[in-house]
Amino acid sequence: MKHQDIVIIGQQDWDIEIGSNCKNIALELSKNNRVLYVNNPLDRRTILQRRKEPKIQKRLTLLKNGNYIEQVSENLWNLYPATVLESINWIHYKPVYKFLNKINNRRFAKTIEAAIEKLEFRDYLLFNDNLISRALYLDELLHPSLKIYYLRDNLKGIPYFKNTMVEQEELIHKWDIAFANSDYLADYARAFNPRAYMVGQGCDLGIFEDETLEVAQELQGLSQPIIGYTGFLTGLRLDIAMIEYLAKERPLWNIVLVGPEDKAFEASALHSLSNVHFLGNKKPESLPRYIKAFSVAINPQLLNETTVGNYPRKIDEYLAMGKPVVATKTPFMDYFKAHTYLCSGKKEFVEGIELALKENSANKELARKSFAKEHTWEKNVEKMYTLIEENNTIIKGRK
Repeated sequence: MKHQDIVIIGQQDWDIEIGSNCKNIALELSKNNRVLYVNNPLDRRTILQRRKEPKIQKRLTLLKNGNYIEQVSENLWNLYPATVLESINWIHYKPVYKFLNKINNRRFAKTIEAAIEKLEFRDYLLFNDNLISRALYLDELLHPSLKIYYLRDNLKGIPYFKNTMVEQEELIHKWDIAFANSDYLADYARAFNPRAYMVGQGCDLGIFEDETLEVAQELQGLSQPIIGYTGFLTGLRLDIAMIEYLAKERPLWNIVLVGPEDKAFEASALHSLSNVHFLGNKKPESLPRYIKAFSVAINPQLLNETTVGNYPRKIDEYLAMGKPVVATKTPFMDYFKAHTYLCSGKKEFVEGIELALKENSANKELARKSFAKEHTWEKNVEKMYTLIEENNTIIKGRK
């Protein structure tokens, strides 16, 4: 697919501090198409509670002069919408919630329309990265030529989204195509839309294939083995008790955790253990320098509604660097079973790490790298292109 105009909406803003599927997809789409990436508008609660944060200050400043469109590259623009939405997630009385949500959707749509007109987009596709309430009426307000809903997380297990699952199902049903990055999510979407497809996941392999990278300075003096994790440290997804067990059972292992912490991690006993090292949030492009120091990379997930069907992109990142990987066994992790050690329970996780340390070899590292190369963003988006083209004739005929 080439020379197509595409508008992207989603949960994550362009200036998000962690890796983002949607941003990577936008960058890949913009190689052959014009893309407008839309940040979320501010809402009143965010302004009241977080107005002193630099990101919110920036948005408040930009609000004063109308829409701000920043050109990221030749074919890619980033929109800061000039509107403020009402904070409605706390409202449980449906008639009031629905009334205010329609107002929010109209405000949001108006800013997108203005940007589309300014950039002279025509016959554009609307790509939605799991945005729910704020996108519920955008199809009828914006009239895109094709609507694509993209699922990359199972939101059922996240309290904030509990009240919006019916809306998500409505969106999946009425939008033209649904893409998902795991079989579990594709099966879920297929219950509401027969044109739901598993497209897999991409990985920005370029930054993970540089053999000349030096180990991050913070890890250069740390003794091996280093058992490492990169990503958001959240008690909703990760098994804190499991990590504590690893550290206590094997005090000679250094457990390195790279990423921002939520309150559950901040309050955990992990901070009192001398062999557990919290390194804080890092820029995505610097992560290979940390992963390079790992003897074994881990993903100690909890098994719950949030994690049961998700595709952890960090697994591809670990494998792209040839690292042995030990992870919690989930239904979707079978996808990686030929190149990872999948474990259930604390004792099995320790045994998995010991086996990974023992069995690692140059041949295994090459096999892991080769497997990861199948999961580039280019191949991921090419699969989307193929499915769009296959379905486009049917969808237009139906209209």
